[in-house]
Amino acid sequence: MLQAIPREDTFLHKGLRTKLVNELINLGIKDASVIAAIQNIPRHFFLEPGFERYAYENRAFTILANQTISHPYTVAFQTELLAIKKYDKVLEVGTGSAYQSCVLAELGAQVFTIERQKELYDYANHFFYLKKYGTIKRFYGDGFAGLPTYGPFDKIIITAGAPKIPEQLITQLKPGGIMIIPLGENEQQQMLRITKLEDGSLREEQFGSFSFVPMLEGKNDK
Repeated sequence: MLQAIPREDTFLHKGLRTKLVNELINLGIKDASVIAAIQNIPRHFFLEPGFERYAYENRAFTILANQTISHPYTVAFQTELLAIKKYDKVLEVGTGSAYQSCVLAELGAQVFTIERQKELYDYANHFFYLKKYGTIKRFYGDGFAGLPTYGPFDKIIITAGAPKIPEQLITQLKPGGIMIIPLGENEQQQMLRITKLEDGSLREEQFGSFSFVPMLEGKNDK
């Protein structure tokens, strides 16, 4: 079971993060602000203590509710595509472990994040590290519906494999805004960057195959 209580961030952990960051740079991550965010955030806080020694390997891990914390490379890649600017208003669909939320907040974004798994949402209520980021606002709900009351958003990031582009999310994206979405119903999805142009039309760009848990409709209160 994940522990919400504070844990240590030692010189060893920081050294392992530096090694991970160098690996991400070698894999093609170029944005210095994204690299600094990965360097600054203790990823082992987001995993069960028993997995702590593996936290800085470039791999995904299962967390509560049979969800996953994504590969650090995937987090860095999606974040880089978003091109976050300070004070950007960002909608995140799929809070999960909240690691991606913290990366966005570290970059200065105002983060509105939705989680459909009640178990994960409730856990985050007691997760000590989230207290560091007052710009993260969390919601329990259906990611396909977004947060129309709080929109429109400068950026939208979806951290699950979507079977389709959610129309309600497109309407909540500002003209000139960017959505990053892994699209596809199979084990592999195509990473898309969708830019909403000033006339309301969409420009789509593809950035290769990735693997995510599926994006599902509704809420799961079990």
